[in-house]
Amino acid sequence: MRWDLYCRVVDNFGDAGVCWRLAADLAARGETVRLWIDDATALDWMAPRGAPGVEVGSWHAAAGEAAGEVVIEAFGCDPPAPFIERMAAAPRPPLWINLEYLSAEDYVERSHGLASPQQAGPGRGLTKWFYFPGFTPASGGLLREPGLAAAQASFDRGRWLAEHGIDEAPGRDLASVYCYDGAGLVPPPGLRLLLAPGAAQRQFGGLPGATSLPWLTQPGYDCLLWSCALNIVRGEDSFVRAQWAGVPFVWHIYPQHDGAHHAKLEAFLDHFLAGTDASFARELRLLWRAWNGIAPVAAAAAAVWPAAAPWRAACADWRNRLLAQPDLVSRLQRFVAARS
Repeated sequence: MRWDLYCRVVDNFGDAGVCWRLAADLAARGETVRLWIDDATALDWMAPRGAPGVEVGSWHAAAGEAAGEVVIEAFGCDPPAPFIERMAAAPRPPLWINLEYLSAEDYVERSHGLASPQQAGPGRGLTKWFYFPGFTPASGGLLREPGLAAAQASFDRGRWLAEHGIDEAPGRDLASVYCYDGAGLVPPPGLRLLLAPGAAQRQFGGLPGATSLPWLTQPGYDCLLWSCALNIVRGEDSFVRAQWAGVPFVWHIYPQHDGAHHAKLEAFLDHFLAGTDASFARELRLLWRAWNGIAPVAAAAAAVWPAAAPWRAACADWRNRLLAQPDLVSRLQRFVAARS
């Protein structure tokens, strides 16, 4: 089928990152995708070669186009009104889906798959469906292309590091850092920091042994995560990829002015830490809170810097639990088929 995917880049790269992975994954499974985006500049380094089956178009150019069989608006971005009017006027209107933000909170399971009949506006008479990514079987799942695990299993870490000029010092684990401004902690000196452009380089570029990296393609960023003993990630896209890497990670959650991100962080930790050692769970929770500026730096959190054995085991177990579930695109295709 033909899928129209709408994306607005608000103030970071995660919106474009999630939408590009979704578009490329759909196309790799035989779908035809048009990605309508208001700022495609990040795709120059995320996906410089594009992807077969994906057409990238300007947001405003979409207004005069007829819709495909499926229309996805990412994160409630509302496609242009003329496009929605064409959807409503079509003899067979497309399936309209709002792909929501990722969360582990309880409302995800309650809200996933709900219908929203449009009573007014250009889409009057249509139905918009809510699709919530998540970490449980009752959610919409996580983006994971079919060949990801095999690619990681065959990954040549030493070769990749050499190609990127990254040397390893004895006794210093590699740690990638991709964060927002305002990180509440400084990584300990026992780590060799590999810093993404932006906030990470501004905050930690002066630390001994820290290396500033250029922007990487999305596959290149996956390789970076696979190469490190610890990954500090932010937002949504890099957060999910760190979980697939299966090694210890710290999530710098996107800060919200009303503090709503606090509950979102705790909800994920509740799922991730379920069944782990109580002492480790307490220390890791303190560490994540301190990094996000939610709680003061606590001495107890230092016990898991750098990555401790219980942390490594918890990440491997969590990854295996997620791998046992269908990925987001597989679930999304079934969702569409059931309603088409």
